[in-house]
Amino acid sequence: MSLFHATADAYSRHRPGLPDEVVHLLAGTLRAIRRPALLDLGTGTGQVPAALLPVLPQLARLDLVDADRDMLHQADLALRPLLAGRTAAFHAVRAEEFTAPEEGYQADLVTCARAFHWMDRPTVLAMADRVTAPSATVAIMGDGSLWTHPAPWTVALRELIQSYLGAERRAGTTGTYTAPGRRYEDDLAESAFSDVEEHHFPFRRVWTPEKVIGYLRSTSFARPSLFGDRHLRFETEAQALLEQHAAAKDGLAEDGLFDVLLARRPGGAR
Repeated sequence: MSLFHATADAYSRHRPGLPDEVVHLLAGTLRAIRRPALLDLGTGTGQVPAALLPVLPQLARLDLVDADRDMLHQADLALRPLLAGRTAAFHAVRAEEFTAPEEGYQADLVTCARAFHWMDRPTVLAMADRVTAPSATVAIMGDGSLWTHPAPWTVALRELIQSYLGAERRAGTTGTYTAPGRRYEDDLAESAFSDVEEHHFPFRRVWTPEKVIGYLRSTSFARPSLFGDRHLRFETEAQALLEQHAAAKDGLAEDGLFDVLLARRPGGAR
């Protein structure tokens, strides 16, 4: 069973999208390429390609990689109206297992949003080295999680989840989450893509209680199956907690940074 099995619909409806500044940064890596190809790893419901298609009319090919077929189905539904004749291929494999779909294939931009921590990162970067153009960019990006966010309302929500599921953050089908043992920058430094730029974009999101509940259903740490027959009771308590905090001065505000690492081979075009 895949990590996000049966959560794809909640993921597509409740996960925040990419900030406009991030979309334009990614698009800028491809503007000088006549018919670029995008390879999106851990694509989920296709948020990255869905954000790029409207601003990159020259984007010619998209390859979306995710082991969860439900996620890819949602991505297909989201992208179909945006393609306008452009090619999109969906690969139901782990990022580590992706291979060039045809002879001569070369991706110009490899993106991985909010998913790199689940992967065997050196293996993924070695794969990217095999399937990309010499001047390609690898973009690793993310913005944290409501689990780790330090606002009073997120702390209270995390404590409620822990009262049901235990102190450790749940992940996978039976286990607990283990943070990456080292920084992504260190993974990149030991890969072919060792020329790295860092970008950090401040953001503020103001959630509604209903949006938070939907978001939780899409996560590895609070998806419904973890609670068993106690899930309805949990959501009732979470709704009451969130409504109480929403009435406070700052409401359900999340202030954070969306981090982007743009990595290229040394000497590659910028």
